[in-house]
Amino acid sequence: MAPPALKRMSPEEFYRWPGEEGVRYELVDGFPVKAMTGASRRHDRVVVNVSSNLASKLRGSPCRPSTDDIAVAAMNGNIRRPDVSVDCGEMPDTAHEATSPRLVVDVLSPSTRQTDLVRRLEDYKALPSLAYILLVEPDLPRALLWWRAPGSAWEIAQFDGLHGVIDLGVIGTELAMSEVYEDVAFPDPLAGEGGLR
Repeated sequence: MAPPALKRMSPEEFYRWPGEEGVRYELVDGFPVKAMTGASRRHDRVVVNVSSNLASKLRGSPCRPSTDDIAVAAMNGNIRRPDVSVDCGEMPDTAHEATSPRLVVDVLSPSTRQTDLVRRLEDYKALPSLAYILLVEPDLPRALLWWRAPGSAWEIAQFDGLHGVIDLGVIGTELAMSEVYEDVAFPDPLAGEGGLR
């Protein structure tokens, strides 16, 4: 039997809605949408690397990283769950939502790639507190960084390989590409689908 159709929700109703146990949801155009589940080990390793490095580097500062358990509310009412976010505002221990997100990080995946690069990106860009949006490829060492330039225009830089350093000066730190991809094995295009290098 199909589950009953979901009704349109406000952000307040969404946070009170229990949803399906063990499933994370985002709110998009007023309706709950399942967030990505079942990420690969490579995807998960990149998320852990980013989160742990930021936690270590930001220790003692007013900024703290969070996992996708902490939501980021877009200006249009959408509720997003980035893989990692950094909040520099006052956030009670009972909060479910970032109060002053400065950085969001999403590791791209085949199932969410188009959403991440279009709709989600526009939701993030509209957040007045946000300084950086980092999208990371899990299958090759490549990252795209959007940063808010003077006048609120967004600029973009691409980092390829393991030798670059991503400057996150607004939150007082940086991320080396070698840190992002520590212990990550990449597919070898010459060895076929299962080969790693």
